[in-house]
Amino acid sequence: MSEIQTSMAKRPKKKKVNQIPFGVALFIGIIGVGFFMGNSNPRAALMWIFGVAAGFTLQRSRFCFTASLRDPVLTGGTSLTKAVIIAIAVASVGFIAMQYGAFVKGSAIPGNISPAGVHTAIGAIMFGIGAVIAGGCASGTLMRVGEGFTMQMLSLVFFIIGSLWGAKDFGWWSKNFMPAKGVFLPDVLGWVPAVALQFILLLVLYIFADWFGNRKSKDI
Repeated sequence: MSEIQTSMAKRPKKKKVNQIPFGVALFIGIIGVGFFMGNSNPRAALMWIFGVAAGFTLQRSRFCFTASLRDPVLTGGTSLTKAVIIAIAVASVGFIAMQYGAFVKGSAIPGNISPAGVHTAIGAIMFGIGAVIAGGCASGTLMRVGEGFTMQMLSLVFFIIGSLWGAKDFGWWSKNFMPAKGVFLPDVLGWVPAVALQFILLLVLYIFADWFGNRKSKDI
């Protein structure tokens, strides 16, 4: 055994810090902030609660939209891909319910119906490249900022700068590069075919992701 190995063997193991007191203090602080917000603005307190719950869920599940598209290519894993598809399906149920309810009442359909075009493909490619370099999407970046990753802190700064810059010049981009009107599938196909198409496509993607992940695991 070399001298380096001997010294490493004799080196005492670093004791793990008990994080329970920090967790309890943080929990009390979160509750305190919620009560403080609730006294002046109950809606802000509700948003605070949902924000904390979403952050906790993201951190524990390691949920990241970029990883859901990156992992199948790099590692062959599709667990996050399937989780994103399920999340979109669940969100679709809520959005469809709200939009159909407004349609039945004759009210304006809630939500932004944004037109798709070449600008969508260009923006998606640019955002995808940036997300891979930064190591995560918006949700993954926020999650890792909370964990103390310096790289993601830097990414968040430029994420904010880019978003503000984009919002400032959005009118110019919309006028020169985006189609004037978006396509709302229920207006084109009807509500039942549009909803059926939405969930059939999600089901096909889920089945393909499951097959792809199982095939890669067998190859390994």
